[in-house]
Parts: sequence; structure tokens; C-alpha cells
Amino acid sequence: MFFVDKPYVSDFFKRTVRDNNIPVVETASAKQMDLYDRTQLISESCAIEMVREGKNIPIYTTSENAIGWISENLSFCDLPEKIELFKNKLKFRQLTKPIFPDFYFRGVNINELKDIQFDELPLPFIIKPSIGFMSMGVYKVTNYKEWNGVIASITAEIDQVKGLYPDSVLDTSSFIIEQCINGEEFAVDVYYNSVGEAVVLGILKHVFSSGSDVSDRVYVSSKDIIEKNLTEFTEFAERIGRLAEVNNFPVHIELRKDSDGTVLPIEVNPMRFGGWCTTADISFLAYGFNPYLYYYQQKKPDWSQLLQGKEGVLYSIVVLDNSTGIAIDKIISFDYDKLLSTFSKPLELRKIDFQQYPVFGFLFTETAEDNFTELQNILDSDLKEYITIK
Repeated sequence: MFFVDKPYVSDFFKRTVRDNNIPVVETASAKQMDLYDRTQLISESCAIEMVREGKNIPIYTTSENAIGWISENLSFCDLPEKIELFKNKLKFRQLTKPIFPDFYFRGVNINELKDIQFDELPLPFIIKPSIGFMSMGVYKVTNYKEWNGVIASITAEIDQVKGLYPDSVLDTSSFIIEQCINGEEFAVDVYYNSVGEAVVLGILKHVFSSGSDVSDRVYVSSKDIIEKNLTEFTEFAERIGRLAEVNNFPVHIELRKDSDGTVLPIEVNPMRFGGWCTTADISFLAYGFNPYLYYYQQKKPDWSQLLQGKEGVLYSIVVLDNSTGIAIDKIISFDYDKLLSTFSKPLELRKIDFQQYPVFGFLFTETAEDNFTELQNILDSDLKEYITIK
């Protein structure tokens, strides 16, 4: 059974659950998500009873907002506990310490940031909410001068995002400080099947504009990226799955792979693939299979077949976060047509109410490898050229 919740459910996802009779739990939030007619809805009590009866069923959430419902209503099983192992970044580091014993991390309360002995921290380091979402509250610190500025930025950002997400999705009262993980960054959609085997449904490389960039602007998938990393990332996911002892459990893994081949997890997001229905949808647009359906039906992609004819092509997700430095209440509009004109083959544009959420939208594109310039341009842009201000 699947859960839908704010902030967003894609048309592709809505068609998937309707056309394949996948049960969707009729929570109060689900009633607000404009699901299509003839979607198979089941009551909350029915969903609870299905789990209570011990049925080994695949559960998926479009949004971590639904984790609150699961924690409240399914506390009689171990699912909330398994979710917490991944969602709480401090607990996740403790879980994976046996396979990454030398990795430095520590938890800290928001009120303790100013009292930290800075010379005790490994430079550079990353600080982020223990329970977080996207890149909100994530900062890289390389020296003491930056540290003072980061504390001020965290305080300002907390005020900006307050109330956007429930505490089960974004809790800015506690943070984790951890050593920087070097290497190329990847986002990997995985599910653990009914017997706990890891099945990889998508691999994207997270491209940055610079070494200090921690934004989510561009993610790229390609035949080359998948073929080079599929076996290694599957084995990596298997190791984590064995530690957590999960099955029928979808995750979105963010990791880094160093030049010497070392792979370290950044975080593992439970019960979903990429947020805002992004990474699973780009896998369909790029390679023609449906990750939601593959998870529900416990199918494995035949990557050798799916990647045929995909040479020399990049498939990208462009996250149009508000990097303008201008307050949302000062912005009148965003010129989506102008944005589209800068790309050779846009696949899908999703406009988001930027007055409500700190993102203008999401763009899915197809780009020739030898035309990476169009992706570099949006990486380097602060998006000011697309907005009209008061």
C-alpha cells in the first residue's frame, strides 16, 4: 500500500497507482492531493489491520510527511523503529559504525552551537539537522571565520523554514557534525525486497558548481554512470540493509565515492525514492520503466536491456531552488519560458508555488554529453535573470 502527502505528488505517480490498482491509504492528507478518479483507496483502519495481520506488503510514501502517520498508527510493529534508524542521521551513523569505524560524527543541540570547542572539530566538516530534508540547514565549514557565519545562517534559515515540514521530516532543534566525505556524490534509489535483497532502480550523479557548493541544483543520470556503479552500489546497499534488517523497504541513498574507490554514505532516506517524485520519475522518462511499479511488484530492472541505445545522452533533474538571495515576498514571478529556452530538450517542467515552498520548480531534461554547457550554465546561475521583483 502507498501513502501520499504534501508537498507534491506527480501526475506520473497518480497514473501509476490508478492504472495498476495499487492501494492508497485514504488519510486526511491523501484527500487533499487530487488523486485521479478510480484510484483504489483503502481506509486507515484497513491499512492498520493489513499490517497487524502480518502481511508482508510493500509500503511506500511519496513524502516523509507520512512518517508521522506510520509512527502513530503502526507502533505495534517494527516499521517506525526501522524508519527512525535512517531518518535520524545520528542514529544512522551509530548503526553503520561497525562498517565505518573511523568516521567522525557527533550530535549537538541547536542551543549548544556557540559553546562548541572549535579546535576539537576535524576540518573541514559538515553540519546539518539530525532530521533533515533536501539541503536545508546543511553547511560546509573550513575555518573558524566561516563557523561564526554558519551559526548565523542556520539561525536565519530556521526562521525561514519554520512550519514548512513536520518535525518527523525536518527538526532543526538538533544537529549532527561530521567529517567531510570526499569524492563524487551520487543519489541512488533502492528497495529491499521481501527477503531483504537490495534492488537498484536508479543512479544519479550530483553535480556541483564548486567545491563549496552544497546545493541540490543538478542531478545527472546516464548509461555510463549506471554501468560503472551498479554492482558496487548494489553491494553497498546490501551491507546497510543487513545491518538494519529491513525488507519491503524503499530508500533513497546519498553517498560519495572517492578516487580510491572508497564508498561512504551521506544519508539514507527511508520509505521513499527522491523527494517531490523526482528521481523515480526521471528513471521512467530516461529508461522507460516504472520504479514505483517495480517496487510494488518486486521486479528487478534488466539494466543491460534498458540502457541499449542510451550512449552519449545525459538525463538530468534541475532543482530550481531560490538561490537569488532575494526574499520570496519580494519576488513577483519566475519566467519559466525563458528558462526552457536555454535547454535543447526539456522533458518536463513542474512549476511549484514558490510563495509556499522555497523552490520555483523542477525541470527534467535530456542533454547530449557534448552539450554539458547548458547544464553548467544553470549550475552557475543564481536564477536572478528569471525573476521579476517588486
